[in-house]
Amino acid sequence: MTHTHVAGSIHADVLSRAPGWLGVPGNVNDLLPALWSRNVDKDEDGVLTVAGRSVNDIADEVGTPVYVVDEDDLRSRARDFATAFAGWDVYYAGKSFLCTAVARWVAEEGLGVDVCTGGELTVALRAGVDPRTIGLHGNNKSEAEIELALDAGVGRIIADSFDEIERIGRLVAARGRRERPRIMVRVTTGVEAHTHEYIATAHEDQKFGFSISSGQALDALRAVHTAPDLDLAGIHSHIGSQIFDAEGFAVAARRTLQLHAAFAAETGFEPPEMDLGGGFGIAYTSADTPARPADLAAAMRRIVETECAAHGVAVPHLSIEPGRAISGPSAFALYTVGTVKPVHLDGDAVRTYVAVDGGMSDNIRTALYAAEYSATLASRRSDAGPAIARVVGKHCEGGDILVRDEFLPADIAPGDLLAVPASGAYSRSMASNYNHVPRPPVVAVRDGRISTLLRRETLDDLLRLDVG
Repeated sequence: MTHTHVAGSIHADVLSRAPGWLGVPGNVNDLLPALWSRNVDKDEDGVLTVAGRSVNDIADEVGTPVYVVDEDDLRSRARDFATAFAGWDVYYAGKSFLCTAVARWVAEEGLGVDVCTGGELTVALRAGVDPRTIGLHGNNKSEAEIELALDAGVGRIIADSFDEIERIGRLVAARGRRERPRIMVRVTTGVEAHTHEYIATAHEDQKFGFSISSGQALDALRAVHTAPDLDLAGIHSHIGSQIFDAEGFAVAARRTLQLHAAFAAETGFEPPEMDLGGGFGIAYTSADTPARPADLAAAMRRIVETECAAHGVAVPHLSIEPGRAISGPSAFALYTVGTVKPVHLDGDAVRTYVAVDGGMSDNIRTALYAAEYSATLASRRSDAGPAIARVVGKHCEGGDILVRDEFLPADIAPGDLLAVPASGAYSRSMASNYNHVPRPPVVAVRDGRISTLLRRETLDDLLRLDVG
C-alpha cells in the first residue's frame, strides 16, 4: 500500500479501502491468537480478559489509556529464548520497555539487560540486576554515562567510535585501577535486514558501528587490543530489527567471522566473544509470521559453526539480543472510544474514523515508521458486521494514527473499549507529552491480580517541571 498523505487514503492513490493483507473477518469479535499474549482471551460476553481479569475491571480500576502486561507471558518468552539459546548469553532490550519490575523479571529468568543510556542503566541497577550481566550500548556515550558503567562494573561496553575508545581508555586510566573494562567493538556488516529481505552494502550509511568493508572495524579492534587499560572482549554485529528468519544472519556472520579470523591471524589473539545482535520480529498483524526461538537458535548455531570451520577459528562465546520479541507481544494498549466519525471517500466508499483517548503521544510508531497494528472491540460482543476503520488519537495532527486499517464492528460507539495488541515494545518507552498529555500507566496482570509498574502521569507532574 502506498501512503502519500498522512491524513489517510482519501488523499492517496489506492485501489481499495483496505490493504491486501487485511482479510474481511468471518466474525469481527474473534481474536487472532498469534497477535496476543498467551493469557488473553474473550469471555462469553465478548469481553477481553487477561490472566483472569477483564479489561472492564482494569479500566474501572486504573482508567484508560493504559498498557496491560501479561506477566507470565513476558516471563515465558524470556525463558523460551534462554532455553533455545542455552550456552549463549541473551540480553533483554531495555530500550523496548524498561522499568524496575521488568528488569527484575528478565534477570530472574536468566537474561542479561542491554541498556543504551545512563537512565536505562540506572533503572537496571535499581532493579538489582547483576551489573556483570549488563551491556552498555550507544553511539554517543557521555563521560558521565561511561563513569556510571565503570563504577557499577558492567559486564561489557560496546564501543561505537574511535572517540569513544579514546574516551573510555582515558577515564579508566584516570582512575588508576588495574581492572580493565571489557569492550566489544560494534561493526557494520553491509547487511540490512527487513523481514525476509536483506540488501548487501545498503547499511553502511548510518550512525552506528565501524564499517568492515572500509577497514574501520579492523582498525577499531587494533585500537582496543593495544589500549593498555581496555580488555577486548569481541565483536558486536547488529543487522536490523523486526527480522523474521535467520537468512540475513548468514551473510552478517560470514563477514563478521572473516573480520574475526583476519584479526586473529594478524595478532595471534582470537577475541573470546561475539554478539550477533537479533531484533527478531513479532506479529503486529495477520501478515506477520515470526519464527520460534528454537528455530532461530538452530539456524544461527548452524551458521556460526559452518563459518567458524570455514575460517579455521574456534567458535567464540556467543550472545544475542532478541529485541522486541520478549516485551512486544506481552502487552496490549487499552483505550476508550471518544468519537466515531464516518468519512465519505470517492464513490460510495466510507471509512469510519474511531478516535480514542490516547494517540501518537503513547504510540508514535505508526506516524514515525508507518507501522501497522491491529485492534479489537474489547468491552462487549457485537452482532454488527465488519466496517473498515482507522483508529486515531486525540492530538492536533493529521498523522495522529494508531491503527491505519482494521475491520471493527459497524456499531462501534463512544464509551467502547478498544485493545491494540503487540504494544509492549517501543510504545510506552517512546511516549511523549505532546499537547501536554500525561503518559499512560503500565500495569501487569498475573493470576487475576493487577499491579502497577508505572503509575499514570498527572498534570501536576507536568507542571512540576515548568519552573517559569
